Amino acid sequence: MELGNKTNAQEFFLLGLSDKPEQQPLLFAIFLFTYLVTVTGNLLIILAIGSDSHLHTPMYFFLANLSFVDFCLATNTVPKMLVNIQSRTKSISYVCCLTQMYFFHFFGIVDSVLIAVMAYDRFVAICHPLHYTTIMSPRFCGLLVGGPWAFSSLISLAHTLLMSLLYFCASTELPHFFCDLTPLLRLSCSDTTVNKILVLIVGGMVIVTPFLCILASYARIIVAILKVPSAGGRKKAFSTCSSHLSVVALFYGTTIGVYLSPSSIHTAVKDKASAVMYTVVTPMLNPFIYSLRSQDLKGALKILANRKIASSP
Repeated sequence: MELGNKTNAQEFFLLGLSDKPEQQPLLFAIFLFTYLVTVTGNLLIILAIGSDSHLHTPMYFFLANLSFVDFCLATNTVPKMLVNIQSRTKSISYVCCLTQMYFFHFFGIVDSVLIAVMAYDRFVAICHPLHYTTIMSPRFCGLLVGGPWAFSSLISLAHTLLMSLLYFCASTELPHFFCDLTPLLRLSCSDTTVNKILVLIVGGMVIVTPFLCILASYARIIVAILKVPSAGGRKKAFSTCSSHLSVVALFYGTTIGVYLSPSSIHTAVKDKASAVMYTVVTPMLNPFIYSLRSQDLKGALKILANRKIASSP
């Protein structure tokens, strides 16, 4: 297509999850509820960990960072979708669209790497307990958290800059509920080969590699658990591992399906369903899966609640 038939889009139109008016109130109620649960759960985790000195350990340090990232990931997409449903306006400016895409990939990459970091932390704690304090030093923990933030900012910036160079056809209707990389590339009239190559490279680094590291860590953890003499101890450990692995399968399974599967099997419905899983469902579940099984964290939450009650008039 010639340059004259291309245009620099001024805005996009987010078609959302459904185009049926009768479904909009139900969708609004469901996603408002899940967003409120996500915000409340993750912020409570952050407050509880920050207020209790007994929880200032590597495991809870990583968990607080994961909760913050999950809060930001959901906040980047869900409120705009709720506004679009309620006001029946579907437009988003070009600049806002690219900004939303940048922060979605920024927090998504950090989320992916942090889940792998937490699996590594559990691996060291269970398989090398005598060396745990030495290995998981404050400096190393800072690098494990700070590194993904710096790396993610560069990768997300690269995606955004490459996207800003593309031209778009006359149609700017985006069959999604937020500005994601894959549907935007489908709308473009430009050659997106470089963009797609970057998607595959980055996907390998930030989706496949952490996923394989998690599987390797839990394989070693399961071997260590099988050596535990107590049947009750093995059952409790397996229960925790299965919960964590269910979230891992949900998060990585859907992201791999969207970003690393052949484009021939993609459909708008499948992409939107997968996106709901890793932008809405997983951030909502993480506080429960990673936290509510911890007696220490439950105690910190109770103390936090008691302080709030005691300070209220």
